Amino acid sequence: MKRAQQVLMTVTTALAVLAAPMAAAAAPMSADRTGLQRGLDGITTTSAVGALMEVRDEDGTWRGTSGVAELHTKRPVPAHGRFRIGSVTKTFLATVVLQLVAKGRLQLDDKVEAWLPGAVPRGHRITVRHLLNHTSGAPDYRRLLPMPPSPEFLDNRLRTWPAAELVRRAVADPPTFEPPGSGYAYSNTGYLLLGQIIEKVTGRPYGEEIERRVIRPLRLRGTSVPGTDPRIRGPHPHGYVPIRQATGERLVDLTTMNPSLLGAGGEMISTTHDLNRFMAALLGGRLLPGHLLAAMKTPGVKDGNYGLGLRRWDTSCGVRVYGNDGDALAYQSWSFTTEDRRRQATIALTPDFRGDPDDAVDALLDKALCD
Repeated sequence: MKRAQQVLMTVTTALAVLAAPMAAAAAPMSADRTGLQRGLDGITTTSAVGALMEVRDEDGTWRGTSGVAELHTKRPVPAHGRFRIGSVTKTFLATVVLQLVAKGRLQLDDKVEAWLPGAVPRGHRITVRHLLNHTSGAPDYRRLLPMPPSPEFLDNRLRTWPAAELVRRAVADPPTFEPPGSGYAYSNTGYLLLGQIIEKVTGRPYGEEIERRVIRPLRLRGTSVPGTDPRIRGPHPHGYVPIRQATGERLVDLTTMNPSLLGAGGEMISTTHDLNRFMAALLGGRLLPGHLLAAMKTPGVKDGNYGLGLRRWDTSCGVRVYGNDGDALAYQSWSFTTEDRRRQATIALTPDFRGDPDDAVDALLDKALCD
């Protein structure tokens, strides 16, 4: 479940004070809940400006927050705050793709070339399934663009990035591996192609399809597909990225940005409540027929953990959970649910890049899903 993340250690130690834990729980905490809050506070003490979490289990629903919503303030993180969910978007998009498969309008073994002629080299060999489970070998466009801490990144923060342009930039490089299906390499480019395929199949943008097929039926009132809208509407914590300057690296507020950079594989905004609701509906069979949900859970390569837009993880107590995690540059999120849906945990952070939060988040998720 690890996400590769560069640990940037030059951020001023004053952040440790500004991110001092400020807890907010929905109800009086039992001993177990106290442990969850302590874990959340530990993350903001070492590696995040703010954090929020929702856990659902046999004892009900618990929400906790820690840190601050905005640097240089004491404003608490809103417990129902919205955030950019990064690659958790892929699970929504994959659900729509599989719904189209269920209706017979698309097949998992359809070739990319059939839907998007000339869009990608080897398109006659790459299938929809390869795109969904990252076995296409398509290079990842995000590796080819200026990214933090490069100062050049800020020049493009409000630019609209057409998906076709990002795909062209990516496929100008050679494939990550050959032939398609013979390996695994995470590729955001593959999900840009899936977004384009959805539009070809339905005649509507993928964002509209996600809204009409998932967001509205599940009443996910804090969830949106913003397109090119740079704002996060409603209550939300601010997110930051480190940018290199002559005097070192400093955190720059990236709450406002054009999300077309993240596109079909990462642009969505949601809440901890909505992500738990979505994952419960998905794993409960409300969105897909059983055989396609089973396919979604099946990793694309031997000993892998990534299926068709859905990641699996085995906790320390032997409980298998499904979900996804996302990195939206200034926001990071994790959302996982047990197969029986009796336990769910979603965490969102606004990292400050003093350290890598992955181990601490893994431990906190493990506690929420096992204890």
